[in-house]
Amino acid sequence: MAFKQVLRVFAAAGLVWAGSIFAVAAEPVDIVGFGDSLMAGYQLDAGQSFPEKLEAALRAKGHDVTVANAGVSGDTTSGGLSRLDWSVPDGTDLVILELGANDMLRGISPEITERNLDAMIARLKERGIAVLLAGMVAAPNLGQDFISSFNGIFPRLAEKHGLILYPFFLDGVAANGSLLLQDGMHPNADGVDRMVENALPTVERALATLD
Repeated sequence: MAFKQVLRVFAAAGLVWAGSIFAVAAEPVDIVGFGDSLMAGYQLDAGQSFPEKLEAALRAKGHDVTVANAGVSGDTTSGGLSRLDWSVPDGTDLVILELGANDMLRGISPEITERNLDAMIARLKERGIAVLLAGMVAAPNLGQDFISSFNGIFPRLAEKHGLILYPFFLDGVAANGSLLLQDGMHPNADGVDRMVENALPTVERALATLD
């Protein structure tokens, strides 16, 4: 068991040994937002990305957290798998895994996408890191077979690994022009606010499972 996990066990009881007395000692929960441009904050100013706004929202609700931004614009699940270990540092408590949109847009086989995500989840679990899986929905012009296969990836993986699933990362934002950049694909600052607002209860549910 990692030192941080040991501290959390004692902190849950309200006590940590400090010399000859017991004292409360709690560390912030370290969250990593691991994804693509939707996580990175494509064309947004500093402070406007999803991880930054999520951290502010969680702290406003009394959660002692840090949320690191490990989003890379243009990243696919293959790219994510190759950089996973160095992008998610040891001591991370929770990863919000948000990848697959670029696979979908490039027409990559959903079987490959699912295999890569499955490998990332398994690797994070091996390292003792909890995962919140953020899903994506296929564009309607890709054909019913592709849509059915792609959209099924995220609930299948959540069930397989016992994960909390946030079904659609762009819920309430996709196709809403007032919440998107001019490219019609990426959220603007108001769109990120909506994404954080919608995802917050699911993130809090994931945090509640950590202890």
